[in-house]
Amino acid sequence: ADSVFFAIACFYVVRRRGFILPSEGKAPFSRTGRLGGDADLNSIRRTLTERMAAEDAPRDAEMQQSDATKEQLVTPWEVAGGADGKIDYSKLTEQFGCSLLSDELVARIERATGVRAHPFLRRRVFFAHRDLEQLLDAYEKGEPFYLYTGRGPSSESLHFGHMIPFMFTKWLQDAFNVPLVIQITDDEKYLWKGLGVDEARRLARENIKDIIACGFDVTKTFIFSDFEYVGGEFYRNIVQLQRCVSMNQVRGIFGFTMDDYIGKISFPAVQAAPAFPTSFPHIFGDRKDVRCLIPCAIDQDPYFRMTRDAAPRLGFHKPALLEARFFPAMAGESGKMSASDASSAIYVSDDPKTIEKKVKKYVFSGGGATLEEHRERGADLSVDISWQWLNFFLDDDAELSRIGEEYASGRMTVMEIKKILSDVLIEMNLRHQQARAAVTEDVVDSFMSVRDMTKFCG
Repeated sequence: ADSVFFAIACFYVVRRRGFILPSEGKAPFSRTGRLGGDADLNSIRRTLTERMAAEDAPRDAEMQQSDATKEQLVTPWEVAGGADGKIDYSKLTEQFGCSLLSDELVARIERATGVRAHPFLRRRVFFAHRDLEQLLDAYEKGEPFYLYTGRGPSSESLHFGHMIPFMFTKWLQDAFNVPLVIQITDDEKYLWKGLGVDEARRLARENIKDIIACGFDVTKTFIFSDFEYVGGEFYRNIVQLQRCVSMNQVRGIFGFTMDDYIGKISFPAVQAAPAFPTSFPHIFGDRKDVRCLIPCAIDQDPYFRMTRDAAPRLGFHKPALLEARFFPAMAGESGKMSASDASSAIYVSDDPKTIEKKVKKYVFSGGGATLEEHRERGADLSVDISWQWLNFFLDDDAELSRIGEEYASGRMTVMEIKKILSDVLIEMNLRHQQARAAVTEDVVDSFMSVRDMTKFCG
């Protein structure tokens, strides 16, 4: 061990020029080539340790200061929390310039639709908006609007985080009785994820089956993939929008660099075009006055800030947005779930045993380290993922409140709330898998076919 340490010390001496060994004037080696003695070795060890500590101290302090002042990052492709690992949604709302959803707006949606607000609205899963008041003004006057949402197919199956916008969009479509377009950005995943074209197209159809299984009405829903649909009026809108946005603007909005593919730089216009009704002449004809409402996660906001800026210049209404919080990863609320990390997500293809195992093993707990501590202090609901997921998926407000009180007080244990969560997820998954089994290739083709749907806005 001493020889190994001395070899490391010698390497450090060579690497750090100007380092002076202790015991100058005294030969550190004997004629046998060994160290002169334990005293020399200990002296070298102490001096080396002190010097390395002194040199590392400024760097360690700088890293600690950097972590303490770390800014959160939210883009369409990357999400990272601040110093505490969490997303500050109030700060993000202010940064993006959108508005918080108010109780009055939720009540207004209930009055306009005649149905109780979805739990995602009541619990502020969808918490921010752009121009929702104006859209409701128009709807109350009898003016039409349509819904637009989408999915980038990067995995074989959707996970529960992916399901949030589709579950909510299904409710919106039923409540308002309006047409819906769903964009599948297989081209985006080819550009960003390195998928082959054929693989991106295959994953698109697999993901579409999961989306259809959410229960969308084929008579009011058009699902399209960019690789298959882009052209005609849709492409003309893309090109017109591209001329509205300068290179400096797109770099400022999305952070592109000169090393990025030109396909990435031009892609934002592709995601913007569905917000313009003339992109779908088989639904809206040549009408430019039909408004659009986009339910999405808040990381998609940059796309639609750009879209809203260009819309009036092209003769369209600015699209309205309803924006959601991120669905927290199982390991803790540090952003959104990842489709590439199986331990951070539960997929709609998972069987009951897999769900139970993932919940028990990976879902982060805010409960006490021991049962005694948990009974005494209760659970920290602000960090507990079981509790947070139940806020997404348990419909019964009274039951959710009861669970929160019991768990926070320590009367309900960690394993008990995880059992409740497992049961809720398993029931949802079994329903979804049964519905998906009925989605054949012909059913997919029927949703993706370009057919006359002008009765909604003709």
